[in-house]
Amino acid sequence: MVTVSPASRRAIRQGVGIGGALASILWTAVATPPAGMTPAMQTVFGVFGFVLVLWLTAVIPYVVSSTLGVTLLFALGAVETYQAATAGFASTIVFFLLLVFLLGEAIRKVDLDSWFASRLVAREPGEADPVRLVALNVLALAFVMPSAVARAITFIPVVREMADAYGLGRGSAFERSSFLVIGHVNPIASMALMTGGGMAIVTSNLIRRAGRSVTWVEWGVLMIPPVLLLYGLTTLTAEYRYADGSPTRAAASATASDGSGETVDVDVAPALTTEQRFVGTVLLGAVVLWIVGSFVGVPTIVPAVLAVAVLSLPRIGVLASEDVASVSWGILFVVGAMFSILDAMQSTGALAFLVETTTGLVPFAAFSMWQSVAVLLALAAFVRIFFSTASAAIVVTLPVLLQFGSRMGINQLYLGLSTLIVVGSTTIFPFNTTSVLVSLDRGPLSTVDVVSFGLVTLGYATLVVAVSWLVYWPTVTSLL
Repeated sequence: MVTVSPASRRAIRQGVGIGGALASILWTAVATPPAGMTPAMQTVFGVFGFVLVLWLTAVIPYVVSSTLGVTLLFALGAVETYQAATAGFASTIVFFLLLVFLLGEAIRKVDLDSWFASRLVAREPGEADPVRLVALNVLALAFVMPSAVARAITFIPVVREMADAYGLGRGSAFERSSFLVIGHVNPIASMALMTGGGMAIVTSNLIRRAGRSVTWVEWGVLMIPPVLLLYGLTTLTAEYRYADGSPTRAAASATASDGSGETVDVDVAPALTTEQRFVGTVLLGAVVLWIVGSFVGVPTIVPAVLAVAVLSLPRIGVLASEDVASVSWGILFVVGAMFSILDAMQSTGALAFLVETTTGLVPFAAFSMWQSVAVLLALAAFVRIFFSTASAAIVVTLPVLLQFGSRMGINQLYLGLSTLIVVGSTTIFPFNTTSVLVSLDRGPLSTVDVVSFGLVTLGYATLVVAVSWLVYWPTVTSLL
């Protein structure tokens, strides 16, 4: 059997990326536009293919490929001005994501996440089922820390410390189940709040651009119960996935020794520091403003701006210039570039052309509404497996799905939320979700574990979408 070295695989991926990107641009430059497609539409599609290939293969940094994309929109004549080519970067979502990233950095900087995790370790062994304990605390942390990756990195040492405290050792059923929770289940929690992470923020803005506004409170009412149901189902499956099972309360209590019959000392959770209290208070204030703003019309970005501004004040100094530099600028540029391309698609008629052409090829008219929804969500799940972040996959797929939904009379809000649930729960390959990649790299899981459990979460997501669409969302929206 011939094995391919990592360096060779990387070289192949880079070759495919560069070749595919150049082919897309050459098609724009030399090929005659298909019937019904204008040269401007062809240019937009060519640029979209160019950046999409570069994003998928990660040949060059996201910041560079995104900048190349918007520059080509202008240079090749798809739009008249460079300002129009970069219009997506003026979107509220780009700045809102930046602010959310900075708030997450503030939490990490004062070790508020570590304090939260230490309370979990400080619990007495046997006080609760340990896997469920990990899942509940990850869920609780998601309401104040929007980054699933940060939560994963925070809880990996916690799980190991718990395994040592319970005398279970490395590679135990508890550790394997907990790493499934940290990797696969953890990102699901980010969908509960509109400000819970990049996936939710991107989805809410795209739904708003499609003409359906949604407030922070309305999002919470619509999404928290489905997310909790999905989170609970996946957690229970992770807990009982392995034959020997996770330790019960009694078993955990009985094994909480070092093997010599002496009880293992578990550290007492430290008291909150002044900085941690201050950051926690500021975050709580932002949440209160988001709730109040949902009723009085305060833009969602305002509480985030105020929170970051307060944490950056000279005498407080929780956030500094170096924290801004550490933000995930690559993701911000992908979102900004994709919104710029979407604006170009709309202004040139390329998006309408894509929908009309696809509608002509796929017999949506012969489908029932539910069959059409199933096809659209299956398409979203398929596209998701090629992306390393759910946010990027949503940015690419959701505008097109909403356009289809509008043509077919499908509820835009329900379709947007369903797409989020499906895309946010789809992790077929380890690189699809960073938290899964981290848990695979640092934990006892195998690639088979990742793929098989990813299919389980996708199946549960489909079930939750069906229940929500048929029963929960219609009931709630009729009361709002």
